Amino acid sequence: MEREKIVIGITQGDINGIGYEVILKTLAESRVLDAFVPVIYGSPKVAAFHRKQLDIQGINLNIINTIDELNPKRINIINCTDDEIKVELGRSTEEAGKAAFASLERATEDLKIGALDAIVTAPINKKNIQSKDFHFPGHTEYLEEKFGTGTSALMLLINDVMRVAVVTGHIPVNEVSKSLTSELIVEKLLVLNNSLKQDFTIVCPRIAVLGLNPHAGDEGVIGDEEQKIIIPAIKEAGKQGVVCVGPYPADGFFGSGHFNKFDGILAMYHDQGLIPFKTVSMESGVNFTAGLSVIRTSPAHGTAYDLAGKNVASEDSFRQAIYMACDIFQNRMTNKEIAANPLKVEQRVERGGRVE
Repeated sequence: MEREKIVIGITQGDINGIGYEVILKTLAESRVLDAFVPVIYGSPKVAAFHRKQLDIQGINLNIINTIDELNPKRINIINCTDDEIKVELGRSTEEAGKAAFASLERATEDLKIGALDAIVTAPINKKNIQSKDFHFPGHTEYLEEKFGTGTSALMLLINDVMRVAVVTGHIPVNEVSKSLTSELIVEKLLVLNNSLKQDFTIVCPRIAVLGLNPHAGDEGVIGDEEQKIIIPAIKEAGKQGVVCVGPYPADGFFGSGHFNKFDGILAMYHDQGLIPFKTVSMESGVNFTAGLSVIRTSPAHGTAYDLAGKNVASEDSFRQAIYMACDIFQNRMTNKEIAANPLKVEQRVERGGRVE
């Protein structure tokens, strides 16, 4: 269904954290409705509580029951929770976990039927959201089950200076080495390469691959994963058309500013990539889930219980996440149009020694 403006679904995340603060601060900006139509999946009561607590002016919410009642000229909110829900700022509660999942579930249902063009997820608490219906380490794995394309989803962190993806995501450090295979690294490189082309319009992406061990193993002196797993994966990905080099020692790579020379970086595990990323841009980075059939972004920070209700949380990362979702949607539409209308290649016939 064609729409005049992009429709963005926003999940409320953990109601006791800074989710509503960054959502409401972002949507209070006057230019918002010129760019997209927002739909919050949450609780009008909880939103009103946070708006009053934080004294956020200039925002009125249009309460609707279903996405069919969407008003493209208003900030819409769909109630997904019990009216008696209680906000306990700065605390992890079972009630908050249930509310976070209800919001996420409702938004993904509308995303699946094409009523939304993308979703932006506010931070959840990965512990209190766990239930028989949500048994995942985080959003990435949940969305992969619902919208996977046959390959692994890829956590991709983006800021103004780097795009960092990880081979292994939310797993314990003592399982990283056991989980790494050449096949998995090649798969992640292919997903990253395709996303850089499709979602960020980079014609021929250059990707840096990090090593696992200190000094990238020092040719087998400090671990052999580089020699046995990572280097063979880089060679195989190269054969499949990916421009990738490495493995680089992570400390020297980031410390020297070498990351500026690449369009994407593939780290071997979560903290190896996210620590330098968040050091550079904790408040403005965006988390994008590549490799899905749908578009999902989120701010690069967590629930920040210690800041909840104090009106000091920055909305920069959440704002960037929304506008990046809009940009990626537009890029995918452009690629789709190009693929549907390729340039015709005229047949050339040789006649009398001449090609016509």
